[in-house]
Amino acid sequence: MGKKSGDEIPGFPSLDQDNKRGDDILKTRPKSKKSGGFQSMGLGFDLIKGITKRGYKVPTPIQRNTIPLILEGRDVVAMAKTGSGKTACFLIPMFEKLQRREPTKGARALILSPTRELAVQTYKFIKDLGRFMELKTILVLGGDSMDSQFSAIHTCPDIIVATPGRFLHLCVEMDLKLNSIEYVVFDEADRLFEMGFGEQLNETLHRLPSSRQMVMFSATLPKLLVEFARAGLNDPVLIRLDVESKLPDALALKFLYCRPDERYTSLVVLLKYVIPKDAQTVVFAGTQHHVELISFILTEAGISNTSVYSSLDPSARKINTAKFACKKVSALIVTDVAARGIDIPSLDYVVNLHFPGMPKLFVHRVGRCARAGRTGTAYSIFSTDDTSHLLDLHLFLNRPFNINDNTAIGTVPQDLMEEEHLSITDIKKSHHIAGVLRTSENAYKKYLSSRPVASTDANARAKKIKFFALKTLEDFFHAVPVLEQAAKISGQQLNAKSEAAVAEAERKLEDEKHDILVKMRNFRPGGTIFELNTTQKSVPFVVMKEKRSQHAEVIEKFRMQREKEENTEAQKEVESKQTKNITNADDDAISSAFAKVVAPKKRQNMDSLYADKKKKKRKVQTKDEENYVPYQSADKATEDGLAINNFERQARNAEFSVTDRNNQEVKHKPGMKKWDRIKKKMVAVQDPRANKIRTESGAWIPASFKTGRYNTWKEKSKIEDQLQRENADSDDDNFKPLSHAQRYPVGRHARYNAKLELKKRISGNDKEMRKPEQIVKSRMRLENIKKRQEDNITKKAENRKRSTRKSQRPAPQKRGAAGGGRGGGGGGRGGMRKRK
Repeated sequence: MGKKSGDEIPGFPSLDQDNKRGDDILKTRPKSKKSGGFQSMGLGFDLIKGITKRGYKVPTPIQRNTIPLILEGRDVVAMAKTGSGKTACFLIPMFEKLQRREPTKGARALILSPTRELAVQTYKFIKDLGRFMELKTILVLGGDSMDSQFSAIHTCPDIIVATPGRFLHLCVEMDLKLNSIEYVVFDEADRLFEMGFGEQLNETLHRLPSSRQMVMFSATLPKLLVEFARAGLNDPVLIRLDVESKLPDALALKFLYCRPDERYTSLVVLLKYVIPKDAQTVVFAGTQHHVELISFILTEAGISNTSVYSSLDPSARKINTAKFACKKVSALIVTDVAARGIDIPSLDYVVNLHFPGMPKLFVHRVGRCARAGRTGTAYSIFSTDDTSHLLDLHLFLNRPFNINDNTAIGTVPQDLMEEEHLSITDIKKSHHIAGVLRTSENAYKKYLSSRPVASTDANARAKKIKFFALKTLEDFFHAVPVLEQAAKISGQQLNAKSEAAVAEAERKLEDEKHDILVKMRNFRPGGTIFELNTTQKSVPFVVMKEKRSQHAEVIEKFRMQREKEENTEAQKEVESKQTKNITNADDDAISSAFAKVVAPKKRQNMDSLYADKKKKKRKVQTKDEENYVPYQSADKATEDGLAINNFERQARNAEFSVTDRNNQEVKHKPGMKKWDRIKKKMVAVQDPRANKIRTESGAWIPASFKTGRYNTWKEKSKIEDQLQRENADSDDDNFKPLSHAQRYPVGRHARYNAKLELKKRISGNDKEMRKPEQIVKSRMRLENIKKRQEDNITKKAENRKRSTRKSQRPAPQKRGAAGGGRGGGGGGRGGMRKRK
């Protein structure tokens, strides 16, 4: 039972009584600020110290909602926009749960990331945030040495940060028991499934203990992951924050329209004239073949750059990423391998050279900048192939698409485009990149055919929009080189005061050029090519004249209809601007103001019903606003953008089968064939179980996961013998503690003997004195010493052989000496004959 407000607490004065002194104290005392920081979450001192050193003060909304639930032990599925601090959401509760190092227990936390770069970034963040926690963390990545990963697993780490494929490979190869895992994180969960890690994740999930706590984080969370959450998570809590905005408020989106052959020129103009030279920019390309081409073009154009893509060597990827992070280069050209979770603190700009086919991918690409409260700008270059995808993107982001707003969408000035287009064309003609250019052109065709198709509504709308009438983007008027050129032409000196005037003059000049070009583009001649020579009554002229007279009414009607549509669209825009600030009164306000309302009965579509009295009355289908149930969900556009596979793609690959495909005992027939859409012919169906092995859970994984490399490593390192020796030494009953004389020796010989005794004890592997990682390090050090000794022995042996060969060689003798010349005694043939 809690105490009432009137009860007195012993040792504390009652504030409910009329006490002037107490009231005065309360009035004069300053109001304490509300504690909404990490200190109010009940975290440990070492963890708070690491958070403070990192520079975090106030948790973000996703952290404030997620961390308390994870600390309670609940399974959480969290979704938030990029740059909102999702990594700290699962690391802070992990540190609080693990607390201290436990080398005898085994790994207690597992973090799975989709890409190498994201895993390395998470590993560094763990080292930075948990610098005072003394927890052992290892990194398991594909492409690294497996022997070193075997050794790292044997150090009994507390936290494992891994990519799913290599981690499952180690689990199968080493037959790892994951019974000690208490905390599992799926970082960028939707990306894990997109990259084809579904089988690996399900198999890993089967190996984990049932008592583990699971957390899934992602910037987007499609409905496809709900089934996995049901299977793997226990009563999960879904947290969806910032779903409406999807992008940070400090991120500015700009769209550049260009012709297909001017894409690279637009990129060079953007990096030279608009984006500052000291700013850092990430350029996203469609395929890895384009990355090499773009890197060569930018290098020739005088822009420092580096590149990262999936098939690049892992060490080269690390080096190139470090170059960009340390500001050695100003541009980083990447594929979608860097579109997820990579955090570059000083990133200012993102450029989409090839427009992404999925809105979700666009969100991840542009989310690399404007993170954690910083500002940023994202430029997207699009052409005629991307207009419908652009409209789908605006529908997904719930943003209005206004073609007349040149602050957000526009073109590159024609003068700059012509100036750079010639140099880019010369670079493309270079014989150094002839093969790369040909490969990139073929890759772009594959890219267009493989990316998801835009919606039919967007395709229909894109045909009606006149993209050729776009004005110059506003950012080019404020570029310094453009302002300097305009100031030279006008004869003004460029300074802070005249900058606005010069920009305004340049804007007016560009608008005049634009209007002239649009008029030329819209010009349609009255006659055709057959009617050029009107003096002679030729056969084509006579035929066209007769046709015009026949179809004059149809042509006039079409023109009138098009003018009417343009006028109605313009009128709608004017009305929408006028009625934007006017809100209609609702039914509650009307009923409260008027006691009785008289209104005629609603008669819908009367004009259509009584237009023709001779015709019978038709039933007009009306929509009941109150009881109408739509066949599409309200967030259909959002879910289509977030989905990994939409219904159309699944239906296209669907097939009707009499047999039960879910049955695992269905056998593969060797003569089966299927139609290949790309090769345009029937191809043989490969056995899905070929080169695969079956696990305990029933899943089929590649046979390369069980190659026996771990057994060879154990034999080479002799780790089992050492472990047995260590266990035998630790269980020895003859162990005696050190005496006082042995602890504090007096004399030179006694101190030397004490050191020897200590070395013997350490070599005996006392369990309390040495940690497992120290044992592994000493083993590795001994192995290196042995290798060096063997190398020295082999070198010495080779040197001895060489010296013996030199000594055994016969010395060069003079001509005519004994045994040397033909007539020498006893040496040549003549000598032998004489002896006989």
